[in-house]
Amino acid sequence: MLAIRFDRFGGPEVLTPVDLPAPVPGPGETLITVEAAGVNFADTFQTDGSYLSADLLPHVPGSEVVGRTGDGRRVLAKVAHGYAEQAVAREAALVEVPEELDAAQALALFTQGLTAWHLLRSAARLVPGESVVVHSAAGGVGSLAVQLAREFGAGRVLAQASTPEKERLAMELGADEAARYPLPLRADVILDAAGGALFDQALGSLADFGRLVTYGNASRTAFAALDPERLGRLNAAVVGFWLRPTLARPGALHEPLEELFALALQGRLRPVTGIAYPLAEARAAHTDLRERRTTGKVVLLP
Repeated sequence: MLAIRFDRFGGPEVLTPVDLPAPVPGPGETLITVEAAGVNFADTFQTDGSYLSADLLPHVPGSEVVGRTGDGRRVLAKVAHGYAEQAVAREAALVEVPEELDAAQALALFTQGLTAWHLLRSAARLVPGESVVVHSAAGGVGSLAVQLAREFGAGRVLAQASTPEKERLAMELGADEAARYPLPLRADVILDAAGGALFDQALGSLADFGRLVTYGNASRTAFAALDPERLGRLNAAVVGFWLRPTLARPGALHEPLEELFALALQGRLRPVTGIAYPLAEARAAHTDLRERRTTGKVVLLP
């Protein structure tokens, strides 16, 4: 089967198409013929060595796929090596996907949708009427967070994006206005995956008892030391979030995902899908993602 592998750490240039034997499912596992594999920012960190140690090389990246099982079920699954024509997943972890959702939409609602849901519900604990600022509002997580903030009762939603075109998309999705610092209001909730200077600007823009939720570092710059005394003066909080341990909690996966699927099928939630790259062009997908040239969910098609 065709797969994408890297044998050394580096940028997108280390991703190489290779021919590998199909994986063999073990006890409690199922073989999936991949319809589409999701591309996430975390994959770029795996590739450059931020997430993996050298003893795990060579490595086939990819943590999520939509595909068909041998008995014909269309499923969504977390996997370990998804950039391939076939992958294995634990049978107990498979989620059946409605046929009405295309693969990219389903993948958008998986990692990105669950992240946006838990950012607002579990991490920020959004209260109806509160103001929300979403950084990277045209990205996979941000585009869904803008919509879910409105769905969950936010009083005002501001969208930060890197280009006017991306700002316009966020407005179409339900944001009230573009977010530019200094903000026109003190924000109750700010969702940040950019880090760097944007994180510091956001921290100084929180309202009393505001929450800045950090869930990534797309800027790839070091965070400044966080001074607890400053948090005290601001009367605000910084909340860290990571999806992987969150999904280990009871009720953290299937129930939110069922809600996301229902909202999408009702037309109340629009998963934004970006470019679908052929599997062999994974290098281009990573390059465009890192350079912020993508909008919405990016997928690879075997």
